[in-house]
Amino acid sequence: MTTLNEVARCAGVTPATVSNVLRNRGRVGAATRERVLAAIKQLGYRPHLAARALAEGRAPTFALMVSSIANPFYPEFTLAAERAARTSGHFLIVCNTNDDRDTGLAYLEQIAGTLSEGVLVTNAEVVLDVLHATAARGTPVVLCMWERPDEPPDLPCVAVDFHQAGVLAAQHLLELGHRQVGALVASKGRAQDKWPRGIHGPRRDGFVDTFKAAGLGASVIEVTCDSDTIRGGYDAAYPLLQAHPELTALFGTNDLPALGAMHAAADLGWSVPDDLSVIGITDIQLARDSRPALSTVAVPTEEAARMAVDLLRSLIEAARRDPSALGAQPAVKVTSPPRLMARASTAPPRGSTQAAI
Repeated sequence: MTTLNEVARCAGVTPATVSNVLRNRGRVGAATRERVLAAIKQLGYRPHLAARALAEGRAPTFALMVSSIANPFYPEFTLAAERAARTSGHFLIVCNTNDDRDTGLAYLEQIAGTLSEGVLVTNAEVVLDVLHATAARGTPVVLCMWERPDEPPDLPCVAVDFHQAGVLAAQHLLELGHRQVGALVASKGRAQDKWPRGIHGPRRDGFVDTFKAAGLGASVIEVTCDSDTIRGGYDAAYPLLQAHPELTALFGTNDLPALGAMHAAADLGWSVPDDLSVIGITDIQLARDSRPALSTVAVPTEEAARMAVDLLRSLIEAARRDPSALGAQPAVKVTSPPRLMARASTAPPRGSTQAAI
């Protein structure tokens, strides 16, 4: 591997001059700069990022912790976050916790503040109790896609109004004429969690509360998905539809369980949307590519990713100027509202006189 000293000898300059060229610092004449750049190209020199991080006391990377890279939402979020990070000259390290608290803790202990200058965290409830300690050690932490704008955590976060997303899904089904509906609630919480309904509680509440406001709360039959996946939705929807053939629509607190519900309906011989309407929340690419295309409530994924990276970058810059800034009142940024995306998987109930949307 070519070293910085070898580049300096080839260009006939000092190692400090090569370093200044690489970092675009100091006064380096145009001819000298061209000579250094030519030597870098000739020798195929690549900066050693770990060594640079050690020398400068900061890493040119951000860490992004996700709960499961197998969930199609996270690659979409990661792509947007990676683009935003690169605009500031940072690389993005993706840390897949696989919904395991110990794995998340290991990432925080080994990467935060060493390989990464700051940490972005999605679905943080599995490690929320240790994120405060990470921030206290001087590594900025930003929670992404926080689901409760009205209940912000004691950490900087970018929040999405998922309660409103549930409201929009319910309003759509009510406007189509659906009165007997099922709700597939993913990500069940544990008894010791602060929010025992799990991270999808606000979505569920927005949906159910809207039916209650219409005087139809008792007509919503809720079941819990064992996993926030297509399989989880299938396993929850199949027995639900068998036991309650009167249902005309199903709501999934996420697109994946909703897609699983469509598969279950097909295996039972039900037609979507003629026999059963299905709607989800998120608007992942798979929702648009399914047949029929899944109606869903889109959340601003790309916007949230950009906002999270910008917030993390601002925290890092503020901490460089004043280390005590990390202890200031945590910033809470709220994205633009969710939007209904009515597609082919929803229609008025069979026999209804209401025109389809």
